[in-house]
Amino acid sequence: MVPSPRWRILTAVTVAETQRGIGSVYGTSRERAYDRWFRYPAGFSPEALELALAAVAPARGSLVVDPFFGAGTASSALAGSRVVGIEAHPLIAELAATKLARPPGRADGLRRAAHALVTRADRLTTDTETEHTLVRRCFDPAVLERLVAMRHALDGGSRSPWRRYLRWALLGTLRDVASVKVGWPYQRPAVEREAPHRDPVARMLERAEMIAVDLEDGVRPRGRVVRGDARCARTWRRAASTGGFDGCITSPPYLNNFDYADATRLELYFLGTVSSWAQMCGEVRSGMVVATTQQSGRRHADRALVRLRRYKSLYSEVAELTTKLGVERGRRARGKEYDQVLPAYFADLARVLVNLHANSVRGARAAWLIGDSAPYGVHIDTPRLVAVLARDVGFTLADDVAVRSRGLRWRTNGSRHQVALTERLITLQRT
Repeated sequence: MVPSPRWRILTAVTVAETQRGIGSVYGTSRERAYDRWFRYPAGFSPEALELALAAVAPARGSLVVDPFFGAGTASSALAGSRVVGIEAHPLIAELAATKLARPPGRADGLRRAAHALVTRADRLTTDTETEHTLVRRCFDPAVLERLVAMRHALDGGSRSPWRRYLRWALLGTLRDVASVKVGWPYQRPAVEREAPHRDPVARMLERAEMIAVDLEDGVRPRGRVVRGDARCARTWRRAASTGGFDGCITSPPYLNNFDYADATRLELYFLGTVSSWAQMCGEVRSGMVVATTQQSGRRHADRALVRLRRYKSLYSEVAELTTKLGVERGRRARGKEYDQVLPAYFADLARVLVNLHANSVRGARAAWLIGDSAPYGVHIDTPRLVAVLARDVGFTLADDVAVRSRGLRWRTNGSRHQVALTERLITLQRT
């Protein structure tokens, strides 16, 4: 495929900006109200969110969808619109719904409930031997005892209307008091660290106070969450129950082998929501777009390539890139299955785009924040390929803007690729 003149201009701008080191801020804010409740790694930075909002420019009262809602970051910028978020991760969908919910009373009630929880926990005798091995390895024994006591106090018949807020104050405390590496997405219990906060009870109370302050002073995000798979028409029918969407602001999974289910394994195991890798895959990951080698399979990839044949502008490029990745994988003793992930990823995004098109009004704009990648040094220009796919579905590309440079941390690592990467905001318009 020969890029359009518009794309050549944007490519030149993107490369020039990348060389200057455009944009350094990324990810959900650690300080902004509501965002700081729990820093789920999939989310807009404040700067990228402003760009997306300007690109879509929704009118007051318009209906806006985010099919990869995550923790509901986008809703904070859409106070004048009706926001519907679709999220497949059950725990993160719960977080977003908590942010969007009307508080059950004045925030002082949350403060009192937090102190009452601590008082109940102090009276409990806890046994941590039944906790999952991963959980036990992440905390000093005394710290884990206090965390488990607070969880038992929360689960033990508490009827407080603030229960859902206390739950997130507690979950947000876990990584603050862990004595091992618990970065995103992987927990590394074999690598010790000094915990940023030593007292889990004090830290939980501090987090409850954060939430209380945000409920008092922050502009509460508005909207509703539909828990479901953004690839499925049934989910979209539930989301669009009040009419077609006037706009879309979202950030889909990147093709960089980041496992959003595994990212929350510590929290899921601590809650007892899942107790094994298989259960996590079946109950959490199954509704997510294929974006990691953990989700890949040869038969799945072959079926995806067949489905992509209907998108003629995209198919040949994806097939060629799949072949290149297969060659690079074969050169390595333990190569990862990027050649299987690639076609499945674009086949899944095609389903999302088809549903978005079917449930949007004519002229609706969609701003997608997405980055490119280079597994084994094979460059995959994901934003451009998504725009090509979107054109086949029925959208036009209105804009393509570089937001920040990516991958700079790996430049000194000889085993990593040296391809300059960017995060870009593509704006699509429904024709």
